[in-house]
Amino acid sequence: MSRVALYARYSSDNQRDASIEDQLRLCLVHAERQGWKVVDSYSDRAISGASLLRPGIQELISDAQRQHFDTVLTESLDRLSRDQEDIAGLYKRMRFADVRIVTLSEGEVSELHIGLKGTMGALYLKDLADKTRRGLRGRVENGKSGGGLCYGYDVVQRLSESGEPVRGDRTINESEAAIVRRIFRDYVAGSSSRTIAQVLNREGVPGPFRQGVGAEHHPRQSKTRHRYSQ
Repeated sequence: MSRVALYARYSSDNQRDASIEDQLRLCLVHAERQGWKVVDSYSDRAISGASLLRPGIQELISDAQRQHFDTVLTESLDRLSRDQEDIAGLYKRMRFADVRIVTLSEGEVSELHIGLKGTMGALYLKDLADKTRRGLRGRVENGKSGGGLCYGYDVVQRLSESGEPVRGDRTINESEAAIVRRIFRDYVAGSSSRTIAQVLNREGVPGPFRQGVGAEHHPRQSKTRHRYSQ
């Protein structure tokens, strides 16, 4: 009886967390129909398939090398990776460990699948990157922020006529803007960046605060003080 490990992944916060459970459920049904024994399952939630630097896939690779299972079952090959080089390397590692890869979409994966699907995945990532850059450029040309929150500005939170949140609007934070202008004046006057940082830190001037990504959803907490980098 084949010993099977299931793997599931979704790549965006916009996707449902239940996507993982849906993928695993479909894989479990398939394994039961084949008479396979499911010994473990692995998953990566809201993590891009552009890299293998994911805790779930790394644990799967490690366990495969220890012969914990002899088959990896997943929904489709791009759940494992969309990067052409990574998917080829993963396939090579699985073959070396005598572990086969089976997907619900492609069946048992061969070198032919690796070549074709790897190329398709690479093209998808390139197209996604191009669309992202075009979207950011469009936002900037419309007078909005391209993303993130610069020191000296606050996020403007408002809704459109349809009730949807409007992204990319900023307003000047006057107290922080004064610090920014001061830094520029001191630098033009001949002070080094190290000296400016030391003076600001000595005066106890609060520095920028960033938590995670997506400043639209994580506004600056003004009570938290951070030192300026020297």
